[in-house]
Amino acid sequence: MPSKMLKGTGVALVTPFHKNGSVDYAALEKLVNNVIKGGVDFLVALGTTAETPTLSSAEKQSLLTAIVNYCNEKVPVVCGIGGNNTDEVVQQLKSFDLHGVDAILSVAPYYNKPSQEGMYLHFKAIAAATNKPVILYNVPGRTGSNLLPATVLQLAADCSNIVGIKEASGNIVQCMELLQNKPDSFIVLSGDDNLVLAQMAIGMEGIISVAANCFTKDFTDMINLAIVGKFDKARKLHYKLLTGIDLLFVEGNPAGAKCVLKHQGNCENVLRLPLAPVSETTSKKIAQFLKTL
Repeated sequence: MPSKMLKGTGVALVTPFHKNGSVDYAALEKLVNNVIKGGVDFLVALGTTAETPTLSSAEKQSLLTAIVNYCNEKVPVVCGIGGNNTDEVVQQLKSFDLHGVDAILSVAPYYNKPSQEGMYLHFKAIAAATNKPVILYNVPGRTGSNLLPATVLQLAADCSNIVGIKEASGNIVQCMELLQNKPDSFIVLSGDDNLVLAQMAIGMEGIISVAANCFTKDFTDMINLAIVGKFDKARKLHYKLLTGIDLLFVEGNPAGAKCVLKHQGNCENVLRLPLAPVSETTSKKIAQFLKTL
C-alpha cells in the first residue's frame, strides 16, 4: 500500500466500554461508521487512545478484527503494535492476525529511556519482523525519551518499510528539522490536534487525531483545506474547534473524548483504571462547548 494513502486525517479510535467494563462492540461499530462518514482518511486501531495498556491480548485481537470488519475496506486500517520490550513486540507482530491491516504504528519505547542507538536498533528489529509498512510514533511527553530527527532519518534510509512517523514532540523546530531533511516519500504526520494546522503550514501531510473521534466533519474539513493550501478557511475551523480540542486533554486522553462521545450519545463514559472519567466541572464545560457547534 502506498504510504501516501496514509496522509490526511487518521483517527485514533477510542475503545467503547459497557458500564460493566466489557467492550461495547455495537458502540464501536457506530463510531467506525460515524468517522468514515465524517470523512476520515484512515483508522488507527489499538493506539494509546484505545486504552490499549488495559486490554488483554485476546481483547486486542478481537477489537482489531472487529474494526477491520466494520471498516470493510472503505479506508485503510493502521494497527498500533509497540512497547518497551523489543522481543515481545516482534513476537506480537508474528503472532497477531493482521489480515486487513494496511500498516503498523509503533510507539517509541517508554519508561526504560533507551539511547538513540537503542531506539534505532529497536525499530530496525520491528521493521525486519513484518512486511507491513511501519509508522514510527514519537511522543516524549508519554514515553520519557525523544526519537530525534537524525535517528528517524537513519531508520528511513536503512529500512525500506519504515514509511513515516507520527511526530508528537510538540517541538516545532524539531518538526522543521525532520521535514527539511526527510526523503520525499517519507510521510510526517502530526500527533497534536491543537498544533496540526501550524505543522501542516511547514510541510506535514496530516495527523493521527483524537479529536476526529468527536468533531469528525469539522476536523477533517480543516485538514483537507490545509492540504490544498486554503489556510484562511482552515483557520476558521481551527479556532471554532480549539476550545473543544483543549477540553479533550485537560484531564487526560481519552477521558475527554469519551465525555464528548457520551454527550453526543455515541458511547458510555466508561474508562478502565487507572484512567477515570473527567470531573463534573470539565463535563459541564464540554457540554457548553458542544452547544456552540
